[in-house]
Amino acid sequence: MDFRQLRYFLAVSEELSFSRAAQRCFISQSAISHQVTRLEQELGTSLFERSTRVVRITPAGSRLVPIAQQVMSLEAKAFAVAREPRNRIRIAANMSFANRSLDAISRVREQYGDMDIEFVIKSFTDRIDAVVAGDADIALIRGSADRPGLESVALGVEDLMIVTSREHPLSAFSKVEIGELAPYPLLLPPRQSQVLIHSVVENAFEEVGRRMQLGPAVARDHRAVLDVITNPRAWTVLYPSNAGDTPSKGLQFMHETHNRLRIPVCGVVRTGGAAVPAMAAVIEALRESIAAEE
Repeated sequence: MDFRQLRYFLAVSEELSFSRAAQRCFISQSAISHQVTRLEQELGTSLFERSTRVVRITPAGSRLVPIAQQVMSLEAKAFAVAREPRNRIRIAANMSFANRSLDAISRVREQYGDMDIEFVIKSFTDRIDAVVAGDADIALIRGSADRPGLESVALGVEDLMIVTSREHPLSAFSKVEIGELAPYPLLLPPRQSQVLIHSVVENAFEEVGRRMQLGPAVARDHRAVLDVITNPRAWTVLYPSNAGDTPSKGLQFMHETHNRLRIPVCGVVRTGGAAVPAMAAVIEALRESIAAEE
């Protein structure tokens, strides 16, 4: 038994759905199902009743929930108390947050000249774990994270950019309604590697009562924007920060007319961490930097 298995078990117990729990944990459904099955094998009992339509927690699973919550809370507390005090704030993120983070850091240093503020690059899972372990003070993410001992602080929103070839039938417009894209194939990396983007686009199509047409998954060594150029009827989406770094030749960038491709941006901190004055200043500076790009 390990912390990861308990974390995934709690996600399934709250969502009562392996697919939704996988989305929340940003892993594949098969991976979360495998880890929960391993936990059941180690405990020698079933924690969930599974069928094609519904997932129900068993009595054994219900008894395990409060224990698992305590263990997750103790994990966060153990890392927090073991961490040596320091006059430093470390921001963990990926490169798409770099410009806004550096802008926020420069603002905070004007107020806290003796504060050492660092920006470190980490994958999604690693940056959340870094906050739990005390190796980072705030993790910047899109979406949210629900783990005992941590809290998500709203920083702003981003609207995904729609990208097509200049030869696409809709490329004459600067804005497009999501339902108009239903006849055209959407090119994205595999769902397990981009759960959040897949979910946002799927929800947008559901909202207008249309079904999206998902094209072949983009290969790891490809970029979706290159594939839309070679497939003029296809389209893809990009985070606005990535769109700004993408050469525009041969491409058309569009907004969704009704902002249905909106994604929340959050900072994940240890519970109570947002109230620390220096951290509160960092959070406010990040909000200002993100708002400036909207």
